[in-house]
Amino acid sequence: MAISQAMCTSFKVELMKGTHNFTASSGNSFKLALYTSSASLGATTTAYTSSNEASGTNYTATGAALTNITPVSSGTTAIADFADLTFSNATITARGCLIYNDTNSDKSVAVLDFGGDKTSTAGDFTIQFPAADASNAIIRIA
Repeated sequence: MAISQAMCTSFKVELMKGTHNFTASSGNSFKLALYTSSASLGATTTAYTSSNEASGTNYTATGAALTNITPVSSGTTAIADFADLTFSNATITARGCLIYNDTNSDKSVAVLDFGGDKTSTAGDFTIQFPAADASNAIIRIA
């Protein structure tokens, strides 16, 4: 079992079908769920799963809602971003996470691999998204 960082293949197809709307004020709701190193997530992940989801103090199964930042362009690249997400006063260990569309049947968007277990003990567990630009945004289409 492993977590492999990827934009989910099903997400790419669903973009072409108009399934996902990232507009901040009127778009879909997206969530982020945390997973242990026992999880098996990657490009073939199609939807949220509770299998090997992390658990701990101040973390609820299915994760937490993300705040969408309305998509923009940066040069010739379209980008979508989210505000950083903090699980406050949490005691938790996670190896990676899944971003998924809570509005549309929990369809997967992207899998993120933290590169190793990350732990907080009665402290903040923060997912810090990269700069929202053509080279770094969490979701970008060139």
